[in-house]
Amino acid sequence: MIIDDIQRAFAASGLITRGAFHATTADDVPEGGRTVVMIGNAGPDMWRAFAKTERSSANPLDSWTREVLDPIAVGFGATALYPFNGPPYHPFQRWAMRADDVTPSPIGPLIHPMFGLWHAYRGALVFDAELDIQTPSRTPSPCASCTDKPCLNTCPVGAFSEHGYDVPTCRTHIAAPDGQDCLEGGCLARRACPIGQDYIYASVQAGFHMRHFLAGL
Repeated sequence: MIIDDIQRAFAASGLITRGAFHATTADDVPEGGRTVVMIGNAGPDMWRAFAKTERSSANPLDSWTREVLDPIAVGFGATALYPFNGPPYHPFQRWAMRADDVTPSPIGPLIHPMFGLWHAYRGALVFDAELDIQTPSRTPSPCASCTDKPCLNTCPVGAFSEHGYDVPTCRTHIAAPDGQDCLEGGCLARRACPIGQDYIYASVQAGFHMRHFLAGL
């Protein structure tokens, strides 16, 4: 199956295939696209590969992602699309829910029954052909049976609630001395989730993402 070949092509990068779907007109896939294969990461493997490289651009992880995906896309006769290429931006979260066993979490990011919140979608390969793909499994969201909801009760400034995510309050906190635990070790609300603890990002990886979030990149 071509999906297995694609996975092998990404092995050295730590990136993995994150499911696929056959596109319809409602999916907002570029014209001619019939199969979308999601590419992303789970846990620390991608970070280990990325950290071996030296980067000087303002968006080093995005640049590295392009360097990895673009030639593989060409090799498979696909078009590479990215969540950071916009505006306008491609609906990656919607595509992810079509391709993978993920659902929205109370704090926003999609949650996976195995990876928890410690995963991401870095790109997508779009094929003009209708490839042979597996239908993703569908399991109930782990959030539905989580009574304590620690993700909503851990943030020191209450930036997360059932009403949404207060981005300005979060950014103000992590920019201040009292927010250094969040800035350097990653979002405390995200870390409080009991799902996917085996895939949790190390502080160096989590801190990288938080600093870029603070910088507005």
